[in-house]
Amino acid sequence: MRAGPAALLAAAALSCAPALQKRTPGEPPRAAPAVGGTADAAALVAEGREHFSHRAEPGEAQEAERLFLAAAERDGGEVDGLYGAIQARIWRIDHEAGVDRPALSAAAVDAGQACLERVPESALCHYGLALALGIQARERRATATDGLRKMVENLRTAARRDPGLDQAGPDRVLALVLVRAPGWPVGPGDVDASVEAARRAVELAPGYPPNRLALAETLIAAGRGDEGKAEAKQALSLARGYEGDPDQEAWLKQGKSLLARAERAS
Repeated sequence: MRAGPAALLAAAALSCAPALQKRTPGEPPRAAPAVGGTADAAALVAEGREHFSHRAEPGEAQEAERLFLAAAERDGGEVDGLYGAIQARIWRIDHEAGVDRPALSAAAVDAGQACLERVPESALCHYGLALALGIQARERRATATDGLRKMVENLRTAARRDPGLDQAGPDRVLALVLVRAPGWPVGPGDVDASVEAARRAVELAPGYPPNRLALAETLIAAGRGDEGKAEAKQALSLARGYEGDPDQEAWLKQGKSLLARAERAS
């Protein structure tokens, strides 16, 4: 991440833009492609997931995005494709050179809004919109103040409705937002609450490295360096078992960085 939420909110203080976009009810997601062939939405989602599993290879994330959007266009009540499009767009922003990151982040938010329009009670849609708002806050800084607030609201809704979603993703991401954002009255930051959210994520999915990484980060921020060091070591040990996972390298890098921070703090 190039800048944390605290820096984003400071930069946005004099220029605050709404995080959500105006949409016509029933409007298709932005950049939804024309679809040929006879494959149904479920088949297109499955094909998109296959491409996304190879997202570290050139062009695979973009093809996954195309297929996910095609699924969403083919079935007006389908949300798995919209969530997949959000994932693919975020991956492309973080890993592909030459993409229009602000525009792609806005398109991710558009997909999240379309998802909630289709199934307002969907935990997946609340979670997907929260992720999109987070990446947009980074790439379009004027949206950060409103976006982080709405991000926290959507993460808490997703956690209530499906706490195990994405390996306890709602609580994991909530913990990271709360630990990195400035506190009241500027932003939603709350270090103690971030530790609680990270602990919930670890309880739900203890073997998933990002949950341990989140807990390590929150404990370090709370001044509990020894506990943070233990969690960082556990995260590194778990991450080494994910050989071949496209995210393994990032987890190992983050774990080593947190371990160094914890050692300095303890």
